[in-house]
Amino acid sequence: MELIQENPDLSAYLAADEVIDHEHPLVRETAAHLAEDAEDSYDYARRAFAFVRDTVPHSQDAGDPRVTWRASDVLERRTGICHAKAHALAALLRAEDIPAALCYQRLLHDDGSGYVVHGLIAVRFDGAWHRQDPRGNKPGVDARFSLAGERLAFTPDPAAGETDLPVLHAAPHPAVLDALRAATDRPHLWRTLPTAL
Repeated sequence: MELIQENPDLSAYLAADEVIDHEHPLVRETAAHLAEDAEDSYDYARRAFAFVRDTVPHSQDAGDPRVTWRASDVLERRTGICHAKAHALAALLRAEDIPAALCYQRLLHDDGSGYVVHGLIAVRFDGAWHRQDPRGNKPGVDARFSLAGERLAFTPDPAAGETDLPVLHAAPHPAVLDALRAATDRPHLWRTLPTAL
């Protein structure tokens, strides 16, 4: 699949905003800590990925009803669904001047009751975009940071109507962000997340 930049200006994928708030002191402090022993930007990106994947539990897996969407809140509260964790990782990457985009997949719900939009990121190295999924591993999910072939949490099944969405967004898709902001808790969010973009 060919990934498509929504915005041709690469600087858009380094920008800070209300969601990917990489100028926030907690994001800066976390980024500085992760960068301390990093050998280079690739090593930093790998460390940031592992940090978000492994130290911020996916709220569904953890049974946590709280909903987070702003990167600094995800890092502070240490919880979030895939979209929130993608926002946090994008902020940590951008804090160290590594372009990061938000991207999506359309997947079946775990119980097969319909579709949901899953959030992940793409990072730019060596003139190319590479998708990464910081969702968090669990039995049956083994996502890894990789520039040599994707190691994502999920592989869409086209026969089941699942698909990768090729657009690389500089900011969260409005439908995803609206659902996150309006959710009173995670069960409410599960009922209101978009099924397509």
